[in-house]
Amino acid sequence: MKFTSILYVIACLSCFILSAQVEEQKLDQLIENTLKTFEVPGISVGVIKDGKVVYAKGHGVRALSNNKPMDDNTLVGVASNSKGFTCFALAMLVDQGKLSWDDKVRQHIPEFKLKDAWVTEQFTVRDLVTHRSGMGLGAGDLMFFPEADFKVEDVISNVGYLDAESSFRSQFAYNNNMFIIAGEVLKRVSGLSWEEFIETKIMKPVGMLNSKASYNRVSDKSNIIEAHTFADGKLKQIPHDWSPTANPAGGIVSNVNDMLTWAEFLMNDAVTKNGERLLSEAQFYELWQLQTPLKVGKNDSYNSNFKGYGLGWFVTDVKGGYKQVYHTGGLLGTVTQFTMIPDLDLAIVVLTNQMNGSAFTTITNTIKDSYLGYKNRNWLEKLGKSNAGWYKYNDSIKTAVFNQVSKMKNNNVIPKASTITGTYKDAWFGDIVLSKNGNDLVIESQKSATLKGKLLPYNATTFVVKWNNRSYDADCFMQFVFNEKGQAVSATLKPIAPITDFSFDFEDLKLIKQD
Repeated sequence: MKFTSILYVIACLSCFILSAQVEEQKLDQLIENTLKTFEVPGISVGVIKDGKVVYAKGHGVRALSNNKPMDDNTLVGVASNSKGFTCFALAMLVDQGKLSWDDKVRQHIPEFKLKDAWVTEQFTVRDLVTHRSGMGLGAGDLMFFPEADFKVEDVISNVGYLDAESSFRSQFAYNNNMFIIAGEVLKRVSGLSWEEFIETKIMKPVGMLNSKASYNRVSDKSNIIEAHTFADGKLKQIPHDWSPTANPAGGIVSNVNDMLTWAEFLMNDAVTKNGERLLSEAQFYELWQLQTPLKVGKNDSYNSNFKGYGLGWFVTDVKGGYKQVYHTGGLLGTVTQFTMIPDLDLAIVVLTNQMNGSAFTTITNTIKDSYLGYKNRNWLEKLGKSNAGWYKYNDSIKTAVFNQVSKMKNNNVIPKASTITGTYKDAWFGDIVLSKNGNDLVIESQKSATLKGKLLPYNATTFVVKWNNRSYDADCFMQFVFNEKGQAVSATLKPIAPITDFSFDFEDLKLIKQD
């Protein structure tokens, strides 16, 4: 990856620090240089302090294809920042007496079933939204990431095939599919679809009038981003990719102004500008209580004492014991961050159209530091260097792998195509077909149409899957198990580089050859 003029950018900001109030010109400069350092086409940023919007502005462009300016009304998929809405909606049903956080999931979804029978019976609505299922990070995400042909009923059925990696409720492991199931609980209890509930019961009364609960519900796309990412070292615009099945986990589309309205509402104890209370004090308090603990690093940047996940929100303490409530979100080609420090009546929103989290961290941390009283810690320099090093490290891994591929061409230890071609079935992901296309060995998922690629030889038992869609940055090893006749009987997949998004959960697949 190329990082343009990083040293120049850092030099420009060597004296940057915000005062106790946002200095617009300095924040403008920080954002502009963040765009350059991390090669992000567009970023919109909002800050609310003491009930007043002190900054709301877009920088850069919505899309490389049109160069139209990003502004505070530009719509962006906020991704997992949707999870807070899902939990708020469930809390409303708790207030109405229609639901309890500790209801067993099977009370509302009788067909819900996990591998372990005891866990199945004990699994609660609270467990659905606190990332403590026992399954591994991103388990089952291939059912919607990238966009795939799975419905909610498929998700409910297929989680029963996913293995646990830890005991129930013992560890945090981020899980999107449980939020999809939580959305189905909301639907069955309320009688409204998740999208209808979010828009009519939350967004409308709160005043989020330009937001929608799903990309496919946005009728006016005249001011919306396009997604961007690096593909083989070059920044490219990529098609929108999101499955509506996963809306309760990450479907909301919003902008800086509406997200600031959401923040103001939350920091006003769930009371709208019109004075309407949407959630009882007790249930609102419950949302931000620690449910699943996480470790705090020894040299934590904000002197935090605790960290964990509440109900749809991460919670921690920052300098001096101020409680911070926050979340991030990521889709293919965009990442976002939403941060509140209610004790300071401070909220920061950063929305981007390129999938590099260092950009939003640079902006959020710099603004946050100014209000917490930290001296200039130059997050742009720090994260710019670490980001460049991260990409260099991953590129070195990829280079080594593909150098090995080049060496193995025509090597007689490589299995013949006839020994591995055919249909492979995974219990929850369905069929993957390996076939010959001219001189190429190709791989194609039958349920996820864009997961197509070539198989390249690596060693006597392993090939490298090079996906046709280079924006995925998710090439992987495919290792085969052979029988005594030299015929493949099964296969597993594993990403070749750590930069691969965890939602490409190839390692959860157990592919059994069918023919």
